[in-house]
Amino acid sequence: MARNTSLYFRIVEGRNLPAKDVSGTSDPYCIVKVDNEVVARTATVWRNLNPFWGEEYTLHLPMGFHTVSFYVMDEDTIGHDDVIGKISLSKEVIGAQSKGLDSWMNLTRIDPDEEIQGEIHLGLELVQDGIRAGLRCHIIEARDLAPRDISGTSDPFVRIMFNSQTAETSIIKKTRFPHWDEVLQFELNDTKLEDGQSLALEVWDWDMVGKNDFLGKVEIPLDCLQKTSQVKAWFRLLPLGKTEDDAGGKLGALRLKIRLVEDRILPSMYYQPLIDLLVESVNSPAELDDTTPLTMLEEVTTVESRQEVAITLVKIFLGQGLVIPFLDYLNMKEVNQTSDPNTLFRSNSLASKAMEQFMKAVGMLYLHEVLKPIVNRIFEEKKYIELDPCKMELNRTRRISFKGSVSEEEVRESSLELLHMYLSDTMDSIVNSVPQCPPVMRVAFKQLHKRVEEQFPEPENEDVKYLAISGFLFLRFFAPAILTPKLFNLRDNHADTRTSRTLLLLAKAVQSIGNLGLQLGHGKEQWMAPLHPFILQSVGCVKDFLDKLIDIDSDSVAEAHHRAVFLPSVTVKEGYLQKHKAEGQQLLPRFAFKKRYFWLSSETLSYAKSPEWQVRSSIPIQRICAVERVDETAFQMQHMMQVITQDNDGQPHTMYIQCKNVNELNQWLSAIRKASIYNERMLPAFHPGAYKSGKWSCCLQSERTVLGCSRTHSAVTLGDWSDPLDPDAETQTIYKQLLQGRDKLRKKYLESAHAETAMDQKEKQQGTGSQTVLLSTDDLKKSRSFYERRMAAAARLLDVVQDLERAHLAFERREKEEASNDILPS
Repeated sequence: MARNTSLYFRIVEGRNLPAKDVSGTSDPYCIVKVDNEVVARTATVWRNLNPFWGEEYTLHLPMGFHTVSFYVMDEDTIGHDDVIGKISLSKEVIGAQSKGLDSWMNLTRIDPDEEIQGEIHLGLELVQDGIRAGLRCHIIEARDLAPRDISGTSDPFVRIMFNSQTAETSIIKKTRFPHWDEVLQFELNDTKLEDGQSLALEVWDWDMVGKNDFLGKVEIPLDCLQKTSQVKAWFRLLPLGKTEDDAGGKLGALRLKIRLVEDRILPSMYYQPLIDLLVESVNSPAELDDTTPLTMLEEVTTVESRQEVAITLVKIFLGQGLVIPFLDYLNMKEVNQTSDPNTLFRSNSLASKAMEQFMKAVGMLYLHEVLKPIVNRIFEEKKYIELDPCKMELNRTRRISFKGSVSEEEVRESSLELLHMYLSDTMDSIVNSVPQCPPVMRVAFKQLHKRVEEQFPEPENEDVKYLAISGFLFLRFFAPAILTPKLFNLRDNHADTRTSRTLLLLAKAVQSIGNLGLQLGHGKEQWMAPLHPFILQSVGCVKDFLDKLIDIDSDSVAEAHHRAVFLPSVTVKEGYLQKHKAEGQQLLPRFAFKKRYFWLSSETLSYAKSPEWQVRSSIPIQRICAVERVDETAFQMQHMMQVITQDNDGQPHTMYIQCKNVNELNQWLSAIRKASIYNERMLPAFHPGAYKSGKWSCCLQSERTVLGCSRTHSAVTLGDWSDPLDPDAETQTIYKQLLQGRDKLRKKYLESAHAETAMDQKEKQQGTGSQTVLLSTDDLKKSRSFYERRMAAAARLLDVVQDLERAHLAFERREKEEASNDILPS
């Protein structure tokens, strides 16, 4: 059994931040740390005391966490960035809100004594020497201590207080991973420990000048030694315990949205009955109006949770190789329940959300291939484009005119020409992309086309079958990606104001083309009219493109294609990085690192001098045994990671790589970890430093093959479209939804009074108003059979939910029993 912890957070905006620059303003950005490890950095909002970021992240933390902190910084071109303030939230505070936190929070001042991190490894033993008794404390080592010196390290020592006695270890210079292996002994007043006695331990950074810096403390109740005379464990270092001061709001505030989801993941056998019921819905579909587990699930899904349920179902059916029948089942239900073709897939139904999430799961690489070149061009060119007369700023254009400022007509003509060029290139890229579109996506659209054509065969509804597909592909995929490229991983940062306006106008035009030009001239934005001829001209090309897209043999698409989000031949991430030359360890950093282009697939991590270079060096994914950050002190460089591999003889090899910024670092760490998550030989520990001058720069140990001094984080990843399939975790999400809606389902389908009343009404009469028609015997049988099937389906589903609930309770009881037998609390 495993535990699965996911942390969702959105940094919305800030307000009333203090001015840090001489101009009377600030250039704020946020850094997010989970247990003192940087996991995200927002874009900088220049010259703004009320910045809006709107950036959101999902972090998967299988091992859990203690605190998440949001630091607001002021970026400076020269010198170090200024710290404005921070907000720290414990796991307990976030977890206490089942729906998550969504509020404004005041920033607090940063106290160095509260910036504590790391753990210490101790052994405690009661010793008896004749008539004298004592407590022996073995201080073994510590890891991940906070850096307190300008060198990025500390000079740690340990001070222990027990029974009015104090003792200290030696000082280990220049390390955050000290190894003491020292024993300190204390006398007891009696031959045994007194009730409630505890040992206080503090870790300090020694300073030659000035006072020592606090690195953390641990207070250990010694009741554990009553059960056994000797214990050994890692203890988390804690701050002094001061209450945080929010400075009365003088440092400003952040609006944050945070939600914690913690699940106990049972062994696969417990989820199989629920999987079987879901699969049965699409493999053996009942009559159209019959109730199935999927329809019941939609009934208990809220609008807020529907997107999460949709992506979870998509992943479950991808894992089963049944994503096409699943989507076809939902789409068929939706199409057959729609009488007006103008409202088809316009709501946020489960069918609509499932198609949307399916496109992201299997088509994101296709989207990147189609849109990334044009989006990158728009970001780089930063052209001023504006068609709305009310928004034109004539002094914003870069055009130089001897006649003075340009006229409104000149701006419109220039904007129209540029926008027409971007739109033409975008549409050319889309309509020529049939070979790049994933086959499984094309088959899903083919099935959708078929269902819509069957429901609306009339000549006047000829365009509906095209609109059904383009509504998803253009309106819910291409257009949103153009509008907000960062949310689709097309760009690392948000667009500036000028670029954002260009993307908005382009997205509007693409959306109009996706609507087949049906709404042109009916909106308020009449200033878009100059683009209408091109939009109408593109409609024929779009229909031709959609016809080619669905011209595929469904049987030729193997089930394996349905199952895999990572296809072996597909590159899931690529880009330039700085690679360390293994043979040049004595070189200066600027010479020891070389720019290389990297590709990551589910099979290899490869690199070459450039994307066009024919000769590539490759590392098989199955040989990767750790992917971790590197301390800045190792090479005096930021944003570095290491990929540790083993060769055929079991010998370890380390490749050091530098990224441009912390977000790129986290994305590469996450992507490589996802690709190697099922590898068998993953390391439990690693060295965050480098082996130089005969010792490790992190823990100062001289043996090159010594066990790593810090824990690995191989399962900590960023959540996105490339998350690997995990059927147990995904089925657990569906179970939780059904558990929350269990009472609603029971009341609707199983309560006898409700069911009998409904059946009696059906048996006695049918019709409207005062007109009453007695049902025939066959009608009565059909009605009774319908309700019996509904009740049976609901009963089966609720029985499965109840069995899962019992399993969870049993595992919970077992965990509590094991915890009560532990010598030390975790």
